[in-house]
Amino acid sequence: MTTRRVFVASATLLASTPALETATAQGADAPAKQADFLFVQTANRMTYDKTNGKLTLLGVSPVTVFFSDRPERIAGNMATAAFVPFWSKGKDSFLSDPPNADISIIEGNSMRQVVVVLQSPVLKGSALSYTAQVLKGSMPAKGAEISVFIDVIGMPMTPVSYAGVARRSYRRAVIR
Repeated sequence: MTTRRVFVASATLLASTPALETATAQGADAPAKQADFLFVQTANRMTYDKTNGKLTLLGVSPVTVFFSDRPERIAGNMATAAFVPFWSKGKDSFLSDPPNADISIIEGNSMRQVVVVLQSPVLKGSALSYTAQVLKGSMPAKGAEISVFIDVIGMPMTPVSYAGVARRSYRRAVIR
């Protein structure tokens, strides 16, 4: 049950959010704005099992960075555990349209880049596994200093923080 104290505190917090102030100032009749977000994950090392296409990021950062392109220029971070549900059911999920990703691997003084399609993420502690279909390049069995640049997903811009909020909340809270 929501008490008046919790309601007032929540309303005060939301009212102080700059994006919400922008949303209120723009009026309720304006169409919702859509932004395309890209995601970046980093890990200390990785393994790849070519026989089943399993890519495992070891020592993956607990934070996934996201950003949008011009003109919005929105950037932030979210818990990696909150990113995994982006593969949930729904017509606009990564389950129905798996993202491409560029995997950058540092090898000595050079960098190897592999383009893949990512599917079926599983996060266990600091190990994040994907089924990865290689589209371009050659995936090594092991690597270190990993950065994964994940292709866009279109989402409404929201007046609330992305960190720790379920994906469905992203889709429902829009700036008008």
